[in-house]
Amino acid sequence: MSKNCELVSVGEEPRTELHDRLGLTGCEVSVNRLPAGAAVPFVHAHKENEELYGVLQGSGEIWVDGEVHALKAGDWFRVSPAGKRAIRAAQSEGIVFICVQTKAGSLGGYTMTDGVICEGKAPWL
Repeated sequence: MSKNCELVSVGEEPRTELHDRLGLTGCEVSVNRLPAGAAVPFVHAHKENEELYGVLQGSGEIWVDGEVHALKAGDWFRVSPAGKRAIRAAQSEGIVFICVQTKAGSLGGYTMTDGVICEGKAPWL
């Protein structure tokens, strides 16, 4: 495998943090699984990091600063560092979500401004 990449597989663990497993240097990513009716057992905020939640399966809700927002598969939800948050699965089904954590205001570019077209072709092109 190229020195420019890492590959890991995520199992069925309740929470898998990927920063150490993949050698991430610009963000933290976690894969989270809550069974029906379960909740993260604490409210938290961050000093510098915003969080992006992506719901992969199931449904639930996220509480931010006293407001409850419904979540379902396909939803993406950003919370600024100061937002006090907690998340739980619906009573009828569990929820699987990813959480991407990165320093607020640190994005210097994105696909169209940071990407560079390279010479060469992938084998399927």
